[in-house]
Amino acid sequence: MGATVCYPEDETAYLDAPAIASSGDIDRLEPADPCRDGNLPQHLEAMRRVVSEVGAEVPVTGALTCPFTTASFLVGAENLVRMTIKDPEAVHRLCRIALESAIRYAEAIIDTGCTPSLTDPMSSTTIVGPRQFREFSFPYLKQLIDVIHRRGKSVTLHICGKTDKIWEAMADAGADCISIDNDASLVSAKTAVGQRLRLMGNVKPSEIMLQGTPADVRRAVFDCVGQAWDSPKGYIVASGCSLPTETPFANIRAMMDAVAEIGWPVTPDALAKRHEAYPDVR
Repeated sequence: MGATVCYPEDETAYLDAPAIASSGDIDRLEPADPCRDGNLPQHLEAMRRVVSEVGAEVPVTGALTCPFTTASFLVGAENLVRMTIKDPEAVHRLCRIALESAIRYAEAIIDTGCTPSLTDPMSSTTIVGPRQFREFSFPYLKQLIDVIHRRGKSVTLHICGKTDKIWEAMADAGADCISIDNDASLVSAKTAVGQRLRLMGNVKPSEIMLQGTPADVRRAVFDCVGQAWDSPKGYIVASGCSLPTETPFANIRAMMDAVAEIGWPVTPDALAKRHEAYPDVR
């Protein structure tokens, strides 16, 4: 959409410069065409290949950034936060353009056979307050989720950092599953919204998955399952946020092995084993 994105050889891509410098340039923005613009066609081709290889065995998801976060990429995060106070209508204009891009990309992701997986770090209450989330992010997030639901797909939503004050709003937006960052408590999430949606998370991606040993990973998995296995709508073991690119494969295998060891359905006997193997786990 006009932003400058840096693609390091061995790291995650990042925004180098936003698409526009001020709200006066919004009118020259156009929604992205996922079949033509930037690297979106390559992402879609990657999704098609993965679905072709393993789609009959496991669900395959395609990452999709939500409108409020995309708006921050268009004008810059600091500018966007400032505009929520000084020029709220401009923020809504940005979010409407970002929503149209997101809907187009969501439709294209679904057409590949993937399920869109939503990520919205800018909506974290570490960055904006719950009132700002409700006003500027929620309406567009809900419209996006409604589109995905109409295509017969469920929605997992990840918002980084602190989110406890917007868990109910995330459920109101229609999320079927919310991914909990390691800043938050699985027990608190279970109590607050476990009756409404599935929980996912929240093994620490850097401290445990990157820097820890396989034993640390197994201990953390048992801990998370111990906290959330009985959540009414279910629980999925996962890292609290994206894994660093240098995360050891041995630690990823350790996570999968720990889940297999616990088994399904989870039973008190299976969980009791964690106290024998890892007495310091709650």
